[in-house]
Amino acid sequence: MTIEYTPGPLLDASRSTPTALWNDSADPDELKQSISFGGVGATCNPSIAYTCINQRKDVWLPRIAELAEKMPEATESQIGWQVVRELSVEAAKLLEPIFDEQNGRNGRLSIQTDPRLARNAKALADQAEEFSKLARNIIVKIPATSVGIKAIEDATHRGVSVNVTVSFSVPQAVTTGEAIERGLKRREAEGKDISTMGPVVTLMGGRLDDWIKIVAKRDNLFIDPGHLEWAGVAALKRAYHEFQARGLRARVLSAAFRNVMHWSELVGGDLVVSPPFKWQKLINDSGYKVVNRIDEPVAPEIMKTLESIPEFVRAYEPDGMTPEEFDTFGATVRTLRGFLQADADLDTLVRDVIMPQP
Repeated sequence: MTIEYTPGPLLDASRSTPTALWNDSADPDELKQSISFGGVGATCNPSIAYTCINQRKDVWLPRIAELAEKMPEATESQIGWQVVRELSVEAAKLLEPIFDEQNGRNGRLSIQTDPRLARNAKALADQAEEFSKLARNIIVKIPATSVGIKAIEDATHRGVSVNVTVSFSVPQAVTTGEAIERGLKRREAEGKDISTMGPVVTLMGGRLDDWIKIVAKRDNLFIDPGHLEWAGVAALKRAYHEFQARGLRARVLSAAFRNVMHWSELVGGDLVVSPPFKWQKLINDSGYKVVNRIDEPVAPEIMKTLESIPEFVRAYEPDGMTPEEFDTFGATVRTLRGFLQADADLDTLVRDVIMPQP
């Protein structure tokens, strides 16, 4: 594929800083455009996969009908997940040249483990290993839950490049980054290759913003609402610097965009930013001049507001939550429920193809 690059802030940042741009969608058309902006990878989750399939019904509904005929004993879920596999493999091909050029550090396509397996560490690791074999440049998402931590270390030890997901806080990022590190060190101790592995740890900054806003409303807090837009940024900056200080080899990844600061405030860091394509278009059309801001602290008056909210402090301090508390953290519950609903929506879409309403 010949790339015609599109000038703009995203391309400037990708060329002048170590900050990598990934596209928050596996849609091939969006991914091609993201690559023209300097994009070098892509992320996906059940909600995004469902949206991609739903937006390209002309392609995927006939394929669902074909799969139903070829797999007469398959459940709706099995057919739906086969479509997700095929969608991911199609998108992964677009990134293979980047994968080869960057020796596996970038050029990766994320596919997420089934959220219905979230209570079973072995099942998550097994599926992660299976997904990693779909294409050589696949990276697999596993949630930052108490069970997911075990699966993350296990899958990394098996040679899977992991993208930690359902992660909104510094303690989740640090704990899962250390789990990846243990998996890498176990492979190294056994003489196994890690040279082309490219793990990342997502921190869904926008979803942390969402949760802190819900908490502020729930608790009738009288505070500057604009300060709440900075919760995710503050956590992302703290997580990045913790990774640097601890020597963790996985990179932090910024996802779940709610404002442009989830990109602009992180530029300059050796990390990944993964905006949805609409945010990339907004940023690239803005005329913004790239500035390295990863080391710029969040303003003291904003931090004072945020640190007055106990739920933010839990998410900001590296030891603010135990792994068991990850499971009941509000953003975790809300996100897992959303992913489960996306799975149910995909089941419904498949059902409507193979068993249409009379």
